Formats: sequence, structure tokens, C-alpha cells
Amino acid sequence: MTTPPSKFTNRSSAAMVFVVSLITLLSFTAIGKNAKATLPRNYGAINKAESYNSSIGYSIYQQVYKAGADISEEVFALAFKGFEKLSASGRLSTDSILTIIDFSRSSREKRMFVIDLKAETLLFKTVVAHGRNTGEEYALKFSNNMNSHQSSLGFYITKSTYTGSNGYSLMLDGIEQGINDKAISRAIVMHGAEYASEEMIGKKGYLGRSFGCPALPKQINKQVIDKIKQGNCMFIYYPDQQYLCNSKILNG
Repeated sequence: MTTPPSKFTNRSSAAMVFVVSLITLLSFTAIGKNAKATLPRNYGAINKAESYNSSIGYSIYQQVYKAGADISEEVFALAFKGFEKLSASGRLSTDSILTIIDFSRSSREKRMFVIDLKAETLLFKTVVAHGRNTGEEYALKFSNNMNSHQSSLGFYITKSTYTGSNGYSLMLDGIEQGINDKAISRAIVMHGAEYASEEMIGKKGYLGRSFGCPALPKQINKQVIDKIKQGNCMFIYYPDQQYLCNSKILNG
């Protein structure tokens, strides 16, 4: 027969549990006070992006990566999260075309990727110019201000096409307030340009720059525009902590 515990044993066990609980509570309190120092500054946005539908998003990522879209999963996850949010709200067309521009890369690199999410295929991979006041070879500074001649980050919805001073062009609607919502008034559009060619890289060492527009090589400008026009999602990325933590699309 099992001997029941004595009152002393019960009291000792209770005391031990209290001490362990107190130590654990103090430890978590200390961690909480130091959390901001230990977590990455863009933790909020990254954590949100990591919650993207892995069974769908990751499958697409694997397929397009194998096809040559050598973009990081973190950048793709951020773009996919925004796409899903905009699609769920009925703001996008049914084409499911996602364009990602990774301005953390050199302008010497092909840093724009056009992805068909339904077919899980990479449609285009190309060089793309940034604004002349955003940087030289690398994009470093971004602005939503008139006449800044800088690129703007964030999510855009593609609109209609027109033919203007830069030829066949695509209007871009910046949908993030205070970040890129002046795109239309600033005439930030996608267009072709001689300076946005790989030949220019050979001459100058890096791509030419625009007044803030994501300019493409003239050889593929029309094909790309015709594929992504009329209500598709575009995401311009740079690891800017202020944007990543404050974007309502990524963190809302």
C-alpha cells in the first residue's frame, strides 16, 4: 500500500513550486524588457510574412526559384502576403500576376521578377532602373515627395497604359499612404528607356537612372507591360526598417 505524503512533504513541494514559478516569472520579465534589443528591428513585418500560407506560397516560391527567380524567401513572403491581402479585398484582377522589384540588389543585376501565381511560373526576369536621387549603382534613399526624383517603396496596383514622351507606358497606383500614394501625381510609371539596358551597364558600370520610375529595357518593355497591366500587384522592396515596420499592408 502506498504511504500518503506527509504534511511536511506537501508544504515542501508547494514551496518548491512557488520558487520555481517565481524564478520563471522573473526570467520572462527580464526577457520582455530586453526583447527590443534582441529581436530584429523589422521583426513585426518578418513575423507577419512568415505566417503566409506555406502550402501555397512556399510551393509557388520553390517553383519560381527553380525557374530562375533567385529572390529570397523573405522578400517573396512579404510580396505574397500583400498580394493575398489585396486580392481578398477585391482590389486586384483575376490574372494573379505578381511583380517583385528587389532594390536591395545592384542595378547591374536582374532584380525585377514577374510571376504568374496561378501557373507557378516565372514570366520575366530583368534589370530595372531606380530614381537618380535614390542612388547610383545601389538604391539607398526613397521618397514619396514631388520632384524628389527618388523611387518609392511598397505595394502598387497597375492601371491602364498610354503612349507618352517615354513611349508605351504603364500607370502605377501607389496604395500605401505617405509611402507611395503620390505615384500618379508624380507621374511614376513603368516605361522603356535606353539607359535601362544591359548595354548601359557595360559602358557605365551600372544601370542608368530615372526620375523615380521603374524603367525597363526597351526590348521587353511592351511585353512586360501588357502582361502586368490592369489591376495586378507590384511590390517594390528594400530592407528599410521604417517601411517594414509601418506598412499597413504588411502589419495591418
